Amino acid sequence: MVKNNIYQAIISSPPSLYYFLQEWFDPGERLLVLFVNTSGEVKLLVNELFPVNTVEEENLIKYSDSEDPIKILSSLIEKDKSLGIDGSWEAGFLLSLMEITKDLSLKPLSPIISELRMVKDVDEIALMKSSSLLNDTAMEKVIDLVSEMLPEKYLAKAIKNIFEREGADGVSFEPIVGYGRNTSNPHHMPTNAQLKGGDVVLIDMGCIKNYYCSDMTRTVFFGKPIETMKNIYQIVLEANLKAIEKAKPGLKACEIDATARNYIESKGYGKYFTHRTGHGVGIEIHEKPYISSNSEEILTPGMIFSIEPGIYLPGVGGVRIEDLVLVTDNGCEVLNKYPKDFLVI
Repeated sequence: MVKNNIYQAIISSPPSLYYFLQEWFDPGERLLVLFVNTSGEVKLLVNELFPVNTVEEENLIKYSDSEDPIKILSSLIEKDKSLGIDGSWEAGFLLSLMEITKDLSLKPLSPIISELRMVKDVDEIALMKSSSLLNDTAMEKVIDLVSEMLPEKYLAKAIKNIFEREGADGVSFEPIVGYGRNTSNPHHMPTNAQLKGGDVVLIDMGCIKNYYCSDMTRTVFFGKPIETMKNIYQIVLEANLKAIEKAKPGLKACEIDATARNYIESKGYGKYFTHRTGHGVGIEIHEKPYISSNSEEILTPGMIFSIEPGIYLPGVGGVRIEDLVLVTDNGCEVLNKYPKDFLVI
């Protein structure tokens, strides 16, 4: 905060509150913020309905539904000093605060928090590995269920059930299941579509375990695919492997994107790779660093992100292969262990 000329700050997003307090809050429509300043003052402003286990009483300010929490918050703020605002804070709360404090100097706080959160410590890395291991186990069971009797929607529901049985705390995002030409949409939402011989099957899934997310995509084939899709699979797999091999400390995130993208372009499918190569994963399923063509982020040991190149042919089908990697001191470690060899079911 000192480095960025921010004297005081409001932290409001549940993932960031968990990062700092090791306690998860779902405040709904009620105000819940952590106030800190560079003089060492720390206050959690919370409605009295919510129990708090990890914050000392002296650092708590509880309010009732009959009180105005914005007025209480404004009394903590020094009006002549800059205030950092969490990017996810609701506009209604911010506008109410601005109305009371008038000419307050506001600065973005989220970039500072993102910089802290994108480099995982030893405990976080262990949690991420545990979540990914659970995802591996679940993926194996999901692949075993693929059949012409099970529409996309039902396989997506089965994913959730499998995660629950395996001990996950929930899904990190709604599972993506696509069959045949539906796989040409990278974010296809499952329908009642059923499998036919030769169809591509794309499964993108992840879970939450102990508040940390996993994410993985595998593409398989239900019967012998057309030669075009078989060829595309090998290209995407090679792009995935090349980007993983490239990842190491000191490189820019855009260089990892370029490695996968340039290879796909060299095979004539560049315009069909329509998204970034990856994104950071942690407490949230999408966080920094973003592995995109315009990201100048320097890779650092402890960063965890996806590498997920894809090729999507409109009206035909698509292939995506996704792994999570951990940047180490001299390279990277792949957190997913489930195989990604060409597979015909």
